[in-house]
Amino acid sequence: MRQATETVWGNSTQYATGEARALSQAHLLRVFDEVDYGMLLLDPQGRILHANHLARHELAQRRVLRACSGSLMGSSAEHSERIQQALDAASRGQRRLLLMREGERDLSMAFTPLSHPLEDDSPTVLVLLSRQSASDNLAVRMFARALSLSPTEEVVMLALCRGLDVQEIAAENGVAISTVRSQVKTLREKAGASSVRRLLQRVNSLPPVVPALRIITPVAHNPAGYSHP
Repeated sequence: MRQATETVWGNSTQYATGEARALSQAHLLRVFDEVDYGMLLLDPQGRILHANHLARHELAQRRVLRACSGSLMGSSAEHSERIQQALDAASRGQRRLLLMREGERDLSMAFTPLSHPLEDDSPTVLVLLSRQSASDNLAVRMFARALSLSPTEEVVMLALCRGLDVQEIAAENGVAISTVRSQVKTLREKAGASSVRRLLQRVNSLPPVVPALRIITPVAHNPAGYSHP
């Protein structure tokens, strides 16, 4: 049994070389683009080695982050300094969480070291950006279809995800409060949730899926290929 196990591992290692390895890397980049979190891979100097679809979107918006000559910067000198401090810590093997705000835009950033300071490979840092709102998560729409929600029930569910209460949802949609309460009750029954809190817990636990139709500012796949002044 042990010999068979070692043989299997040996074949797996052999398979992960050459063309197969290149193929797996290409698929990994596609996988990253389908995750509803912005993901940046940086070197210790802050140069962007890779940015997935949503990270490129965030950089293009220039609200909190921007790319300057292929390096990650903040929209202000203060933001840039905080990013560099977190990057320095992550390059030393320490994880850091930044809570950034610019106007009405809040953005959290988790800096995670991908290599140990004592290892021989070049230090790299993964930066995960905060998840998009639930209404932008395609899985929420898929969840609504799976529960056979009506269009109005789906609107109510998305409003609950935005933090609106029954009165606010009624006012926003021009309907009676009793109508919204009835729709919320139906939502809970279809989802098998005993309360709105339980319903939102189910929604928040859905897989992060990027919408297939991406109507955003087009950005070069390699952030080093463009810069902002």
